[in-house]
Amino acid sequence: MTPIRFYFDFGSPNAYLSHKVIPDIEARSGATFEYVPVLLGGIFKLTGNQSPAAAFAGIRNKPAYERREMHRFIQRHGLTAFAMNPHFPVNTLLLMRGAVAAQEAGVFAPYVDAMFACMWEHGLKMDDPAVVRQALADAGLPVDTLLERVTTDAVKARLMANTEGAVAAGAFGSPSFVVGGELYFGKDRLRDVEEEYLRQAGASAASKS
Repeated sequence: MTPIRFYFDFGSPNAYLSHKVIPDIEARSGATFEYVPVLLGGIFKLTGNQSPAAAFAGIRNKPAYERREMHRFIQRHGLTAFAMNPHFPVNTLLLMRGAVAAQEAGVFAPYVDAMFACMWEHGLKMDDPAVVRQALADAGLPVDTLLERVTTDAVKARLMANTEGAVAAGAFGSPSFVVGGELYFGKDRLRDVEEEYLRQAGASAASKS
């Protein structure tokens, strides 16, 4: 089975919540999630979508329900470290280019953990370059290497290609998941993602027996 693609942007609280429960899914199912950094603003532009805060602003009851649903998810999975970022929404262009740079530098996993924590646990203003620099240093990451690479054409092009690839796969927001060609959107579809992975894995095993 190929890995489950996880299209993510650090600016999405639901991407953070997904990130925190993915290890349990991997442990139960044997699946591997491939994290693909994308620019959520780019996805919105390419698809004509907009943030839930903007899309649901004039709809009675829906924003309150969405907050309640998030609270249920947090309680269900014991994600007590989560806190809404007081600077939300945050421009994540630097962070997402940094994710691509971290892949090139071989420090992707610790970078992802640290930046998600800075955004959705510590409430830092992660579109401030000085704050990002300090966050990288605090996480023990190669600050100068990463901040130099985020300015390169190669990193910029790769983030753009990831974003366009997500849209081509059917994504219109973050978090989005692709399991064997099947797209699932949102943290609330993670159960479906796991079930689909197991179904496809079972079918693959049966075809080889």
